[in-house]
Amino acid sequence: MTGTLYLCATPIGNLEDMTFRAIRILREVNVIAAEDTRRTRKLLTHFEIHTPLIRFDENCSAAVSEKILQRLQAGESVAVVSDAGLPAISDPGADLVRLAIDNDIKICPIPGANAALSALICSGLNTSKFLFVGFAPKSKKNRREFLQRLATVNATLIFYEAPHRLKNFLSEAAEVFGERQTVLARELTKVHEEFLRGNLIELAEKISEPLGEFVVLIEGQASEFVAPAEDISTVVEKFLEQGLDKKSAMRETAKRFNVSRREIYNELLAVSCKL
Repeated sequence: MTGTLYLCATPIGNLEDMTFRAIRILREVNVIAAEDTRRTRKLLTHFEIHTPLIRFDENCSAAVSEKILQRLQAGESVAVVSDAGLPAISDPGADLVRLAIDNDIKICPIPGANAALSALICSGLNTSKFLFVGFAPKSKKNRREFLQRLATVNATLIFYEAPHRLKNFLSEAAEVFGERQTVLARELTKVHEEFLRGNLIELAEKISEPLGEFVVLIEGQASEFVAPAEDISTVVEKFLEQGLDKKSAMRETAKRFNVSRREIYNELLAVSCKL
C-alpha cells in the first residue's frame, strides 16, 4: 500500500496562522520535504515537531522527487512545505504533484495561509475574476512582453515581487497598463503589514526603497458591454413571467448573453434612466 503526499501550508509571517491539523500532520509523517531546511527547522522547533527533514528546492527537485516517490511507493507518508504559504505555488512542489499523480499516489492538501488570496480579499479590487501571475520575468525585455500579454485580461492581476525589483516592475507596468487601480500588500500578517492603494502611475512614482515582501494587485482591463441584437429588458421580463425572482432573472439573462450580471444590471439601469 502506497503512502500519502501531504501538501502542507505554513504561516506567511504570523506563527499563529499555523493550523492544528498542519501541526498534527507534520508530526505524523515519516519525513518533511522543505524548501529551506534551516528556516523550516525553526518553525518545527517552535511547535515541538521532531520529524526528519530533507531539502527539496528548485536546485535539487528532480533527484529528490524520485527519492520521495520511492518512499511513497514503499508506504511512507511525506509532507511538502515551502518557506511560507502553500507549497506548489511558485514552488518546485508542483512537479512532485504531477509525478505523484502519474504514479497513482494519494495527494492530500493541508490548507492554510496564502499571500495572494490574503492580499486579494483586502484589496477592494474585483474578487470574482482574478489571475495569479506570480513572479514576472527578471529581464526587462521579457518582462515587458509578459506584461503586454496581460494587458487585455479582464480580471484582477496578482503578482509577487521582490523589494529590490519592485520600483522597476511598477514603472514598466505603468507604461503598459496606465492609470489602473493598484494595491501593494506588504509584509502580510507581520508586525509592519501595510496596504498601499492608488493608481499604478502614482504608486510607481511614490515607491523609492521598499522593504519587505510584496504582493502587487492590478485592476484588470475593463470589459466593454456590447448591446446584443435581442433586447435585454425583454429577456429579463420573460424570465420574470416564468416565475423567477429579479436576481435569478438577471443571472439567467447574463448567461444567455455571456456577460456578467453586473453588466445586465447596468444596462437595465441605463434603459430605465432613458424612460
